[in-house]
Amino acid sequence: MRNDIVELRSFYASTLGKLAERSIAMGISSVWANLSRERLVGLGYALPWLERFGTDADRVFAFMPAAQGSVPWPTGKPCTTALVFEEELPLHDSSIDRILLIHALEHAENPKEMLVEMWRVLAPGGRLVLVVPNRRGVWARMEHTPFGTGRPFSKSQLNTLLREANFTPGAWSDALHFPPMERRFMMRFYSLLERTGRRFWPLFAGVLVVEAQKRVYQGLPVTQRASRRVFVPALSPQGAAHARSKPQKTAAP
Repeated sequence: MRNDIVELRSFYASTLGKLAERSIAMGISSVWANLSRERLVGLGYALPWLERFGTDADRVFAFMPAAQGSVPWPTGKPCTTALVFEEELPLHDSSIDRILLIHALEHAENPKEMLVEMWRVLAPGGRLVLVVPNRRGVWARMEHTPFGTGRPFSKSQLNTLLREANFTPGAWSDALHFPPMERRFMMRFYSLLERTGRRFWPLFAGVLVVEAQKRVYQGLPVTQRASRRVFVPALSPQGAAHARSKPQKTAAP
């Protein structure tokens, strides 16, 4: 099960979603290194954090998986959103300085192939910032949030996966230490619970955050991949082409 763009926007527009956005932003900021005039790509649903961390970037793109759907972004400016297949990004080799991956890896059909594609488009020494649901966390067990869908990861699983894709994991962080309760009286204690959880129960955080760097001193075998999907525009009538191909019956004289 995967949340579509409507569900994601609705969640982050809610009070619980805004608190989650703030907590994740704190986790990202602890691993985010300043790069001057970088080329930044957000893959998955990264819009709330691209607005925070992409202000100094030279170029910022918001790539959204085809199965999720997309929305125009940013508001009031030329659109930089693209609907993509995660394993075949429309980018040249070594063309991006940093990728922010959120609400993406846990839904990938082949997480390793997805990370290999991230490796391809990142420049030498490029950085990948990953935000994924924590297997030990409470948020991964609650389906009323986007973090309760898809495949959660442990720190060791994520570390192994990154190394297999030729990335070197660097700084680690975590976020969402408060419970995903929608009751307002619980949300009032958000700051207290988040600070307490960050100090006393970091193993049970809702998400893991890691920055990994592209490793370039080891060769990778070149293989040709064929896309496993054929995308059909949602607004195209599915039976229109088939109907046109049928010969029209003529009335008997």
